[in-house]
Amino acid sequence: MRTGTVARRRTLYEEAVEIIEREYAQPLELDDVARRLATSRRQLQRAFAEIGNTSFRTYVARVRMLRALDLLREGRLPVREVANNVGYRQPAQFAKTFRRHHGAPPSSFRAPGSMAHEGNGTATAV
Repeated sequence: MRTGTVARRRTLYEEAVEIIEREYAQPLELDDVARRLATSRRQLQRAFAEIGNTSFRTYVARVRMLRALDLLREGRLPVREVANNVGYRQPAQFAKTFRRHHGAPPSSFRAPGSMAHEGNGTATAV
């Protein structure tokens, strides 16, 4: 691959990462980010694959799951609000993704003695 191509893909990747890090709580679509960076969907996909060794979707999920873990460990918010704060509108989808990333349900990462209640009327076994 030409040096100019590598440099351009590295720049695309770094700029996309900045957007994701800043806007992870908002809906993020590959096409929208590509448009904002004045590139094609395919070029952005290549940048993530070749520079980041990942995909756009996987990177977004990773950032969201790390932020969610931080919020859960702080223990001030219910899981439903944590999900919303990191960009998930469906708590069930958040829980499924969280379990896949961290190997356990979100509730198991709550800070000990947390006073936040789930508010959904169901008990969760830990």
